[in-house]
Amino acid sequence: MGYPAAPAGPAAGLPKSAYTPWLSRVLAWVIDVIPLLILQGIGVGILLGTQETACVTDTSEYDLGEFCASGASTTGQIAIAVTAILALAYWVWNLGYRQGTTGSSIGKGVMKFKIVSEKTGQPVGFGMSFVREIIYWVIAGLCVGIVWLIAVLFPLWDEKRQTLVDKVLNHVALPI
Repeated sequence: MGYPAAPAGPAAGLPKSAYTPWLSRVLAWVIDVIPLLILQGIGVGILLGTQETACVTDTSEYDLGEFCASGASTTGQIAIAVTAILALAYWVWNLGYRQGTTGSSIGKGVMKFKIVSEKTGQPVGFGMSFVREIIYWVIAGLCVGIVWLIAVLFPLWDEKRQTLVDKVLNHVALPI
């Protein structure tokens, strides 16, 4: 004796044109990354702008003269650490909390689409949104090359315009 089929979710059976186009997703990603780049640029700027130079004069019998070396200052190292922590906090808030609770990160909001569960049509929640982004980073870190490229280009030929991560997690990108 079988069970009745589960009712189709709000995102089931939509035509391809109902899903968010690939270029909109790419532009949203660019918008989401800009604050990270700005924060890291500030940290690197402070690091480079506060470099310290130390010189030593050789007074041995060989009299080789003065040697100088430049290195990172304490201020620069602290700036890099602080901006990295701020960038991570922004990433967790934007792509974990904000996207998980509203369906849209800042970039997705600007591009007017949201990530929702294919089954419920609702935002996926902080945990799943965070896992989703971790999977992207793991794929990018471990599989730089053809696997990552296929994963992010998949919406170009997929019927629901899903990335491979979307497929695994049953997420879809829908216009707002």
